[in-house]
Amino acid sequence: LENSLADLHAILSLAQPGTLLSREQFAALQLRGLGQVRSLVAPYMLRRTKGEVAPDLPPKIEQVLRVDLEPGHSAAYRELESQARHQVSGLLQSGDRMSILAALTALRRASLDLRLVGGRAGVTSAKTNALVEQLQAIPGHKALVFSQFTSYLKLIKEALEEAGIKTAYLDGSTRQRDQVVKEFSEGDAQAFLISLRAGGTGLTLTAADYVFVMDPWWNPAVEEQAIDRAHRIGQERPVNVYRLVAKGTIEEKVSQLQQRKRDLFTSVVKSSGSMAELASALLTDNNDTN
Repeated sequence: LENSLADLHAILSLAQPGTLLSREQFAALQLRGLGQVRSLVAPYMLRRTKGEVAPDLPPKIEQVLRVDLEPGHSAAYRELESQARHQVSGLLQSGDRMSILAALTALRRASLDLRLVGGRAGVTSAKTNALVEQLQAIPGHKALVFSQFTSYLKLIKEALEEAGIKTAYLDGSTRQRDQVVKEFSEGDAQAFLISLRAGGTGLTLTAADYVFVMDPWWNPAVEEQAIDRAHRIGQERPVNVYRLVAKGTIEEKVSQLQQRKRDLFTSVVKSSGSMAELASALLTDNNDTN
């Protein structure tokens, strides 16, 4: 579920064509309560959680680190935000979604480092500084560092190397991914800088027991997949996860959006304990239909 329950309807319409309500009826059903939606889709879903598959897996400890921007950074961000509000207000009238997304993305970049939007090079990034401090406080531990923006990852790489912290790097342009992963897992790099989309799936990185998500993504499921590169079978230590959010910026709004999507998912999709439970849901759905 990336955006709404319409995503779920589209998937199930392909998997079970002709068995669900029309899109319009499904949308109307949502208005009557998520319980009815859950009852409708339950017979067609079998879900196993990681806790059920690997009950002995060490815990995953998650925290949100709210970072105050430096005064100069904050002032520049406020100016950019004011310009974006004016721009988006006009775009909403025309329905130009791509331009709206571009404006919001520019704000997200500005909350990380002003150099990403052509700002002054002398203004430091509080987030990058916070990451350096966190890594310096955990010598002997390896960490994954995720961002959607490869341009920001490269700035982070520069800052970490200046602080004497060795790094590995992976994004969509990386070739020989297995070799890079091996070098991080077996080598002396402390931080593995990874593009969220390029490295969010298909990797096992249990050498790391710390994860830093530098910027919140619209879809929380993508973040969870990335974090679970470290928290998966083979991990023997608790995994500490830190989500960095810049205070007073668009990142706080994105985090709130993420939570609403998490709540929506857990309200509709739950773990299926047994086939008997699915059969019971199916019978209930048939009785309601009749």
